[in-house]
Amino acid sequence: MPQRIFSGMRPTGKLHIGHWLGTLNNWVRLQNEYECLYGIVDWHALTTEYANVAGIAGNVIEVATDWLAAGLDPKRSLLMIQSLVPEHAELHLIFSMIVPTPWLERVPTYKEQREVARRFNGFYRPLFPEPQAMLSETPKVVGTDGRKMSKSYGNTIALSDSPSEVHKKVMSMMTDPQRTHRNIPGNPDVCPVYLNHQSFTNADEVAQINQACRTAAMGCVDCKKTLSASLERAMSPIYAKRKEWERRPDEVRDVLIDGSKRAGEIAKCTMTEVRKAVNIYYGRE
Repeated sequence: MPQRIFSGMRPTGKLHIGHWLGTLNNWVRLQNEYECLYGIVDWHALTTEYANVAGIAGNVIEVATDWLAAGLDPKRSLLMIQSLVPEHAELHLIFSMIVPTPWLERVPTYKEQREVARRFNGFYRPLFPEPQAMLSETPKVVGTDGRKMSKSYGNTIALSDSPSEVHKKVMSMMTDPQRTHRNIPGNPDVCPVYLNHQSFTNADEVAQINQACRTAAMGCVDCKKTLSASLERAMSPIYAKRKEWERRPDEVRDVLIDGSKRAGEIAKCTMTEVRKAVNIYYGRE
């Protein structure tokens, strides 16, 4: 039986090319080798969106649409909504009983999952394998303003952006701040446009752009136009698939509901063993 992988994302809005390069490409690859469960963790969204919950349900569908467009296949991966699998909350309650207060005080993000699993296994029985990260090489994806690409900064290129929207955003991107005139040589190492070329433009052309920037043989406008074309080529398959799924939101929802039911069956079996381990099992399924 293949090993099982679980990962998730919070539904805080449409995904961008940073999510695509940093996470989704890896998820798509892993679904060919492992039993993959991917969750939209809507309960976790409340940690930051507790005062602004109006958009959470809609964002769940947006995230799922991006996932499907990027290549996650419901026949190979189980796509689920966290709150539709209440066993998650039950396990959280049981784990919270054995987490000492000092752990929370010294860990600002409250993410001691591996220690919690180890502690449970030590107290009761070895039921939970300690989670192991499966990370891939992630290129640096910077936003249009030169900072890390993030929805909170408003500097993203979304997977749902049309080619014209992508072009507009690319043409507004920051470049080398010291290159104030066309005839001044630039430093591509500090240029957000060039850094994105490294992820989306073929290697030979990237080398040429590097040299042309340093010698002022290419201006920033032409460099941006080249990046816009590269992004359009890379993103066009996702954009086309996304437009198809956007026309079928009920099918997106059905994928999530079906996946949540299947995840629930797995979770029920796990929680039966957890209840037995902590001696609060009374014969119910």
